[in-house]
Amino acid sequence: MSTVELTKENFDEIVSGNDFVLIDFWAEWCGPCKQFGPIFERSSEKHDDLVFAKVDTEAQPELAQAFQIQSIPTVMIVRQNIAVFAQPGALPAEALEDVIGQARALDMDEVRTSVAEAQESGQAQGGAGQ
Repeated sequence: MSTVELTKENFDEIVSGNDFVLIDFWAEWCGPCKQFGPIFERSSEKHDDLVFAKVDTEAQPELAQAFQIQSIPTVMIVRQNIAVFAQPGALPAEALEDVIGQARALDMDEVRTSVAEAQESGQAQGGAGQ
């Protein structure tokens, strides 16, 4: 499967409409991004059940800002609308495969519970000092 270009116009539709999306935040001028690109493409060919997407941070600065991307390339994995992995730097092929395997193995019910607990804890702490 070839990669999909994410833009602010199609981002919500693609990410919400798929259970497992890998996102490569990159830019044309970025040397490490160019080195990582073929690794990302080869991985997309191995995992045709997953959506592989790219965000050109120069063309889509709003998306880069929304996800607080400060270094590229950055790889992010979104499962069921929850970002479960984000790491800057060009990953070697083996590391990318390992991360995909770990993300596949996640129990998303546990992840949702953990996210909900963190949000409740954050709200409780935020309200305690007022």
